[in-house]
Amino acid sequence: MIPYTVSPELEARIVTWRRHLHQHPELSFQEHRTSAYVEQQLRDLSFFMVTRPTPTSVLAVLQTGRPGQVALLRADMDALPIQEENEVSYVSQVPGVMHACGHDGHTAMMLGAAQALGEHQAELCGEVRFIFQHAEETPPGGAAELVAQGLLSGVDYALGAHLWAAGPSGHIGIGSGPQTAAPDRFDLHIKGQGGHAAMPHQTVDPVVVAAQVISAFQSIVSRTVDPLESAVVSVTQLDAGSAYNVIPDEVRLQGTVRTFAAEVRRDIPQRMQRLLDGISSGFGASATFEYVLGYPSVVNDTALTGAVRAVAVKIFGEEQVLNIAPSMAGEDFAYFSERVPACFFSVGSGNPARGITFPHHHPRFDIDEPALKTGTALFVNTVLTLNARPQETP
Repeated sequence: MIPYTVSPELEARIVTWRRHLHQHPELSFQEHRTSAYVEQQLRDLSFFMVTRPTPTSVLAVLQTGRPGQVALLRADMDALPIQEENEVSYVSQVPGVMHACGHDGHTAMMLGAAQALGEHQAELCGEVRFIFQHAEETPPGGAAELVAQGLLSGVDYALGAHLWAAGPSGHIGIGSGPQTAAPDRFDLHIKGQGGHAAMPHQTVDPVVVAAQVISAFQSIVSRTVDPLESAVVSVTQLDAGSAYNVIPDEVRLQGTVRTFAAEVRRDIPQRMQRLLDGISSGFGASATFEYVLGYPSVVNDTALTGAVRAVAVKIFGEEQVLNIAPSMAGEDFAYFSERVPACFFSVGSGNPARGITFPHHHPRFDIDEPALKTGTALFVNTVLTLNARPQETP
C-alpha cells in the first residue's frame, strides 16, 4: 500500500475548520454550536451515517459493507475558561473562553481523517466510527457517558491523539502501557476554635493543624509508595482567616492526587485519612475529608501501539517518531482504553521559530498548524493498514 498523503486542498480545509472552531469555543457540556458545526461538515461529506449520541457530541459511522474490524477514532471538542491573549486573526470571539489545549485541532484533524477515509472506503473493510466527544476537560467527562450508552459495542480498537505543545511540530510521540495518570482530587475542612492571635493558648488553631497536615501529606509518596511506582500528592488551595490578628475557626485545603497503579490509587486516600484524623485529634481539632475519583489512567495496548508506531515510522521516518514518557496529566480517553485495545499518541505542535512555545492551558497557547496534517495522516494510514480490504485473487 502506498502511504496516504494529505493533499494541499485537504490541509487547507483542516486549517479552516480549526480556525473556525478556535474563534467559537465552548465549555464542557455546552458544545452546542460546535457539535452543530461538526455535524454539518460531516453531512456535507455524505459518506457517513451521522447521529447525536448526546446533545453535544457527534458520531459518524463509515460502513464499508464488508466484514472486518470496527475502529473507533476519537476527537474531543470542548474549550477552557481562559481569556485568550494571542493576537491572531482567528482569536477567540468568546470572552473568557478559548481553545487552550488544542481540542480545536483535534476536531479538525478528525474531520480531515473522516473525509480522507470516506474517499478511500473502497480500500477498507469493516467499519470506522468517528466520535466527536464533548466534555473531556470536566469530570465525569464525556467519554464515560458515551461508553455507558454503548459506543464501544463491537469495537475492536480505538485511536486517539493529543497535540503536544512541548513536541517539535510534525513529530509523533508514542509509548506502550500507562500514558496518563488518574487525576483524583480532595477537599478537606479542619475545624478548630478561633480567637485572638495574641492569645493562641485559648484557641485550637486550625492553621497550625493544616500546616502539619500539609507536611505529613508530602511523606505519603516519599515514604509509603514503592519507589518504582509513580504518584503525586499536591495541596494546591488553602483558605483560612480574614484578619491578621484573628485565629480562624476553620481551614479548607484542596488538591490533587495523581497515580498510575490501581493499588497505589486505592491506598493513598486511606493514608491521607489516617494522617488527617491523627493530626487533627492530636491538636483537639476535628476534620472532614472528601476524596473524588477522576478519570482512570490511559493505558496503551502493546500490540496496537506497535502497529501504530510501525505505520508512523513508515510514513514519517524513524527520526520523527519519538518515545515519550507517561504524563501525570489526566485524560478521559481512559474510559475507552480500559475496555478495548487502544492507542493514544501525541502530535508535536510546538515551533519556537514562530514563537509557538506556550504550554497547554496558557492564555497564549497556540499550535503550529502544519502539524495538523501529520496527525490526520497517521489516523488515515493506520486505519488503511489495520482495516485494509483483502486483495482479491484472480
